[in-house]
Amino acid sequence: MAPTRTQRLASGGQIDAHRHDDHQIVYATRGVLSVTTDEGSWVAPGTRAIWVPAGTVHAHRAYGELDLHLVGLPASDNPLGLDTPTVLTVGPLLCELIIAYAGDGSGDSPERARLRAVLLDQLRASPQQPLHVPTPTEPVLRTVCAILQADPGDNRTLAELGREVGASDRTLSRMFRRDLAMTFPQWRTQLRLHHALILLADRTPVTVVAHRCGWSSASAFIDVFRRTFGQTPGASSYDSSTGWCKA
Repeated sequence: MAPTRTQRLASGGQIDAHRHDDHQIVYATRGVLSVTTDEGSWVAPGTRAIWVPAGTVHAHRAYGELDLHLVGLPASDNPLGLDTPTVLTVGPLLCELIIAYAGDGSGDSPERARLRAVLLDQLRASPQQPLHVPTPTEPVLRTVCAILQADPGDNRTLAELGREVGASDRTLSRMFRRDLAMTFPQWRTQLRLHHALILLADRTPVTVVAHRCGWSSASAFIDVFRRTFGQTPGASSYDSSTGWCKA
C-alpha cells in the first residue's frame, strides 16, 4: 500500500524505483522534487504536487533539503481519472490539507474521512501543469536529447544538432512530434525549466541560472518562469514561520 506520511530528505537524497498498488500524491513544501519513470521525469517546486497512479514504477529525488508529504489513496479513488504521473497546482488550501492528512499518518476516524473528502474535492479542482520531460524511444532522438540534457544552455538549432547526429532538422522535428508528442522548442523549454528548478534549489543566483539554462537574459528567464509557475524564481513557496503555503 502507498504510504501516507511526512518525511525529510537531504539534498540529493533518493527513494529508489518502486511501485504501489494504490495512487499516491507526492508533495514537497521545501526544496524541489522530481519523480522519474521509464517514460520521463516530472519536477515540482513547492507550489506543485505530483500525482503518481497506482502501479507506476517510479523513483524520487530531492534537490535542496526536502520536506516530503506522501498521501496514499486507494486505487478506487482516482479523482483525476489519470493513468500517468501528472504535476498539479497546489494552492494554500490544498497545501494545508495534504500536510494535515500526511502528518496524521493513518486511521479511519470520521474526522479523517471528512478531511480526505475535502482533499479529493480540491484535487479535482487543481489545474494540471505540463512540467514533464519525456524520454524518447527513437535512438537518434535519444542522442539529441542526451546532448541537451548534458548542457541545457546549448543554444544550437535543431538543424545544427541534426548535423552532429546525422539527421535533418525536418526528420528530427517529425520525431519530436511522433515520439514525444511535443515540438522541439516545447521539449527544450521543459528541460530548461526542470534544470532551472534544480539550480534554484541549490540557491544558484537567478542570473546564473538564466545563463546556464540558455535564456538570453535574466528578464527573459523570469518571464517564462512566472508564466509557468505563477511566481518569480526568487519567491518562496512555503512560509515556515506561519505554516501557510503561498500560491
